[in-house]
Amino acid sequence: MALGALAITALIVLLTGSPASAQNDGLNLITDNPDEGYALAVTLARRGVSTTQPDREVLFSLREEYATDAELLIASSQVIAIHFATIAEANDHWR
Repeated sequence: MALGALAITALIVLLTGSPASAQNDGLNLITDNPDEGYALAVTLARRGVSTTQPDREVLFSLREEYATDAELLIASSQVIAIHFATIAEANDHWR
């Protein structure tokens, strides 16, 4: 894995098209249902990318390498899964 942690989270940019806005819009972990929780997990992962590497040119220049690396694709899913697990716990698993 040549690119490390930045590439793991930067893959979210590939999947979603652009880095998330660094603007704070009052996010919290409470959502109405699991679908909203998953969407929030993706948003948090994207914001991690933007915070870690705010230079869009650098982010997009790395796409070619991480877009074809299965380990990095899996790692990006793990980042989202960790966020989703945290959100699910905060929502008492929507019970």
